[in-house]
Amino acid sequence: MAMNKTYGSKPRAFQLADDGEYYMIGSEVGTYLRLFRGSLYKKYPGLWRRVATFEERRKIGIDHTLVATNVTLIKQSEVEEILEGDDERFKMSPAELNSTTVSAPPKPTRSNRTSTANWTPQLPATSHLDAVALSTPIIRPRSTARKTKSFPMLYTDYFPSSLFESANDTEDLIPVRVDLDVEGQRLRDFFVWNKNEKLIQPEQFAEVLCDDLELSSSAFVPAIASSIKNQLEQHSNLPLENYASDQRVVIKLNINVGNVSLVDQFEWDISNADNTPEEFALNLCKDLGLGGEFVTAIAYSIRGQIAWHMKTYAFSEIQLPQLEYAIRPVTEIDHWSPVLETLTDAEMEKKIRDQDRNTRRMRRLAHNVPQWQ
Repeated sequence: MAMNKTYGSKPRAFQLADDGEYYMIGSEVGTYLRLFRGSLYKKYPGLWRRVATFEERRKIGIDHTLVATNVTLIKQSEVEEILEGDDERFKMSPAELNSTTVSAPPKPTRSNRTSTANWTPQLPATSHLDAVALSTPIIRPRSTARKTKSFPMLYTDYFPSSLFESANDTEDLIPVRVDLDVEGQRLRDFFVWNKNEKLIQPEQFAEVLCDDLELSSSAFVPAIASSIKNQLEQHSNLPLENYASDQRVVIKLNINVGNVSLVDQFEWDISNADNTPEEFALNLCKDLGLGGEFVTAIAYSIRGQIAWHMKTYAFSEIQLPQLEYAIRPVTEIDHWSPVLETLTDAEMEKKIRDQDRNTRRMRRLAHNVPQWQ
């Protein structure tokens, strides 16, 4: 069945060599099929494509001084199959296509698994990245009686000199994640904590949090305070070498707030002290029109990944090459652009459940990796 939803005239086909293969320009085919901004390759990941060289662009008749982005070539024969409606095989990626043609190896038995005790699992480079899940919502009961705050902490209890001294101290923000299950109640929260804070103690913060969420103070306050203190003790700042000027790493975001999911990735120079995760998170949320809860979640996620990269950058074998151009080619826009999704309650619950399962799996793998003595 031929496709009938097209736009404009059919793209022209051309040869780069005599008696050679006929090609088309990917952007022209995407416009003709109404698949704009890289949607052609998303819908048909199995489509053959490659980037044209400068010599090939001259043969095609494209002036490289006027078009700075890359030109992607695709085969005319595959485009004709799509236009005729025979596009099922192009909807699968090459890896999926190979997996369907190659028979799967036999599943090892339990005896074979026990014999490979010295096998060390290879953790991916992003094993440190856990998706930032939903925080526990604040309880807002519909009662006529006015709720009275019960936490014993007021800023008026401190002398102005101590407040001024604390405000002038250097901030050392540490990402903290609270994920507790106490007496059948699940508490999730994430924030950054100033390691040099002297006025507010973790126990006081835990009391305020339990009061806002109407949780049992006797059960949750010790657990929350202990979790915060443990993460502050485990965190250590490892400054990079002074001569390093370009130490970029890839930061990946996977944030869930309410029914909105944010997925994004970008490069971050960990050697530049002027880069502030909080300021970046605020500007990103302004551009995307997101609420204040996303600002805290994004800053938490960035700081957690920066701390991980600071510890592992010197031992990393895969480092980003030196930056030559500040503008990415059009073919990479889809991989380096934020993606916002509004999911239903069932879809969000399923996504969080899958993320929790993956987090537990990665933690089990991390415990099995042998440690350096």
